[in-house]
Amino acid sequence: MSVLSAQALAFPQPRFLPSLSPSSSSHYSLTSPLSSTASSVGILSTKLGKERTLPLLVARASASGFSGSIGHILGDVSIFTASGEPVMFKDLWDQKEGMAVVALLRHFGCPCCWELASTLKESKPLFDSAGVKLIAVGVGTPNKARILAERLTFPLDCLYADLDRKAYDVLGLYYGFGRTFFNPASAKVFSRFESLQKAVKNYTIEATPDDRSSVLQQGGMFVFKGNQLLYARKDEGTGDHAPLDEILDVCCKATVP
Repeated sequence: MSVLSAQALAFPQPRFLPSLSPSSSSHYSLTSPLSSTASSVGILSTKLGKERTLPLLVARASASGFSGSIGHILGDVSIFTASGEPVMFKDLWDQKEGMAVVALLRHFGCPCCWELASTLKESKPLFDSAGVKLIAVGVGTPNKARILAERLTFPLDCLYADLDRKAYDVLGLYYGFGRTFFNPASAKVFSRFESLQKAVKNYTIEATPDDRSSVLQQGGMFVFKGNQLLYARKDEGTGDHAPLDEILDVCCKATVP
């Protein structure tokens, strides 16, 4: 959980997120929710050389799914490399056949995101061996991204900054005081206490965005093949990260000829 106290946070005006309704021309479809729990499982059918069924874990609020053009929409979003150069999502991986795992962290000063970044760094050799591009995006400026990268020895070429949270808005990720501090899904952080403690050994609050309202942003995990979305999961609360073995399983199934 964030080390910032609730009293230190400003209460920003609500942000209105764009509605992404399913398209009739979509190349995939989601089933309706299977339960009313915090997350539900849908089925994604996609052609990867032959018909294959892949699991898709989506947050309850996203049960209606994403439009078939979400990959194109996200592709036109501009963010920054950790060195400060502007870049568009569509230029980060091959938009026809390339595989990419896009991990959206909350912000660069979130201790739970340092834990997630550490896990992603440790898993990078597995992604590389499967031909999958790892892309980690955080809220904040490039210099804040570099603080995290330097202290965690996270690869700079995999780290990007989204100062204005444009990608988060496009993907409809959760935002708010309650989600950040009081969501029951955050309780799972306590089961990873040792991992979290190890990840924040060199932690500094200096990586936190100057705009304190940014700490109310939640993250998520997405897998793309070209510009087609294969997997989507929104974090319900702080520290509610997607299981990495689930992500690796999706990537492996999608890359099998």
